[in-house]
Amino acid sequence: MSETPPVAQIDWLVSHRIVRTIYPPVSLFEDIADPADWELIARAEAKTNPRVRDEVGDLTLVPPARRVSGPGASLVMAAFTHASRLRPSRFSDGGYGVWYSGDRFEVALAEAAYHFERFMARTAEPAADAQYRELRARIAGPLHDLRGGGFEGCLAPDDWTVGQALAASLKSASSDGIVYPSVRWPAGQAAALFYPDLVKLPVIQAQTLQYHWDGKRMTRYFVMGESEWREWPAR
Repeated sequence: MSETPPVAQIDWLVSHRIVRTIYPPVSLFEDIADPADWELIARAEAKTNPRVRDEVGDLTLVPPARRVSGPGASLVMAAFTHASRLRPSRFSDGGYGVWYSGDRFEVALAEAAYHFERFMARTAEPAADAQYRELRARIAGPLHDLRGGGFEGCLAPDDWTVGQALAASLKSASSDGIVYPSVRWPAGQAAALFYPDLVKLPVIQAQTLQYHWDGKRMTRYFVMGESEWREWPAR
């Protein structure tokens, strides 16, 4: 794709992201330590605790100057250090991590539901529940803007090849990320951030949710603390 999207300065005081409750907090990120020293610290700790390397992920994927540390940093860094080509996304072939978030809860809810259904269907999982958590944080920075039209190929519901190609080109040219109309919740907007420092700490762990897969599709979700399940797709 030859055309380059315009750049817009984004500052969402509250953005929403929903993730699986997989990665535990990593003290390396939470402590006030110089991010440039993290590789040395992680290697030293891994000698006595082999799980450290798995929990920390691949730090080489994030330049030291763009790492974040402090309260909630584990939740941010995990999106970038646990990248895998087995888990591509709309704006990455899996070779680098991306922090996806929405300008409202419904965007994050719908995006996570899509990926939950996609994974469960591909692996032919029987009926099961999966637990997720909502993360809220301010995000700010100059992002390439697809909201004005002309980049519909990047917003195809299930084909990510065009979006991945554009994102790879932009990232190699030092882009910080992309802002675009939400594909799963058209009334909202979404952001794809290429670096952790665009997420402003602290990150707040908000609602805990449970998604239900009936063996064929996701039919409902539950917000912990409430008394009843909610239907999905939302009526």
